[in-house]
Amino acid sequence: MNVLSACIVVLPLLAGCQGAKQQEVPVLQSPSTFTNQIVGGRCDGCEIMFEGMPEQLFSTDTIAEMNEPGVRLEVKGTVYKRDGKTPAEGVIVYFYHTDVTGRYTASKEQTVGRQNGHLRGWIKTNGNGEYRIYTIKPAPYPGATAPAHIHCFVKEPQLNEYYVDEIEFFDDPLLTDAIKSQREKRGGSGLVVAAKDKNGWLTCKRDIILGMNIPGYPE
Repeated sequence: MNVLSACIVVLPLLAGCQGAKQQEVPVLQSPSTFTNQIVGGRCDGCEIMFEGMPEQLFSTDTIAEMNEPGVRLEVKGTVYKRDGKTPAEGVIVYFYHTDVTGRYTASKEQTVGRQNGHLRGWIKTNGNGEYRIYTIKPAPYPGATAPAHIHCFVKEPQLNEYYVDEIEFFDDPLLTDAIKSQREKRGGSGLVVAAKDKNGWLTCKRDIILGMNIPGYPE
């Protein structure tokens, strides 16, 4: 993959998110083949995060358009360095999840990343390590016992991409205590509480600590 340079672009948010401010961050994109140190162990499908990645990435992204069926969801958080305190700027996080049918449905015009469906997006943390995405609450797989979740892949400068714990919702009846106990807390816990705001959106916070419980991560 070639190095992609960014220009300054201001992207409008969806209706209903007009008050949120997008911040552009210069983008340096490189797949794991451009790095010398491999961390995180096996990551099946992580390479798909580079398929269709925009040339400009921002700390805010809209994944689901307003006509997408489902309950509106805002996910926000801060990405921290290994110490869990220092904000990490310029970190790319890729998100994807199912639609209201519990499937990864590709759009008709989608030509890349079809395995992940059309509800996918990218952010790059700002100077305070912050990010925000606007989407819908995913549904669990049809007929399965796995809780609803949002996949999260991280790409740091000079390191390969790796996955962190999925975002899962405490009020999900499929999220049993037994399942909770199995979570590795890669990048910190992905369990979130989603509460309605004054506009009727669900909002939740998922902070990420780089390297936390990530095999091979440099100390």
